[in-house]
Amino acid sequence: MKVYKILPVSFGCNSYILTSDGRRAVVVDCAGAEVYKKCKSLKLQPVAVLLTHGHYDHVLGCKAFADDGVPVFCGRGESDFIFSNANIALFGEIPDFKIFRELSDGDKIELGGINFKVIATPGHTAGSVCYMTEDCIFTGDTLFLATVGRTDLPTGSFESLKSSLKKLAEIKGNYKIYCGHYEDTTLNGERKNNAYLKC
Repeated sequence: MKVYKILPVSFGCNSYILTSDGRRAVVVDCAGAEVYKKCKSLKLQPVAVLLTHGHYDHVLGCKAFADDGVPVFCGRGESDFIFSNANIALFGEIPDFKIFRELSDGDKIELGGINFKVIATPGHTAGSVCYMTEDCIFTGDTLFLATVGRTDLPTGSFESLKSSLKKLAEIKGNYKIYCGHYEDTTLNGERKNNAYLKC
């Protein structure tokens, strides 16, 4: 599997394009329309967008995919937050797309020839999820290099985040960690060096 990392534009998040066959692509988080353009420049047909959570910097580019008929997925209950007045008030814009399906903890889904397992990780938002595939975990704003996501925005909860981090820390084996912001890391590295996982 090939992972293309699209670096943030303005306040945007890291976005990722995944392909296992060089023809189809799955996008994890979508900071802007440049992610859709990158798929096309790579001659990849997007088949799905997976959102780790609903903050605007992670969903801003979903409209370009939705307009092309690409389904957008998120965690259980997160679609209510994405289109809530509280979320809209943070960014001043109404998201212009629809959620195709919500995913629950433990769900397994195959998209574009790639198998994903959903890990519910509430805390940054109530419906935050991580996506595990092969030797990778896409953690959104739950887990960063040496730190974690904030919990002071609507539906955030530090107590929930602590439980989610414990769940990640207890996953057996090492994984590449692709974060919603900042640099990539590894699960072993975070178990060793991240004070939040040590706790």
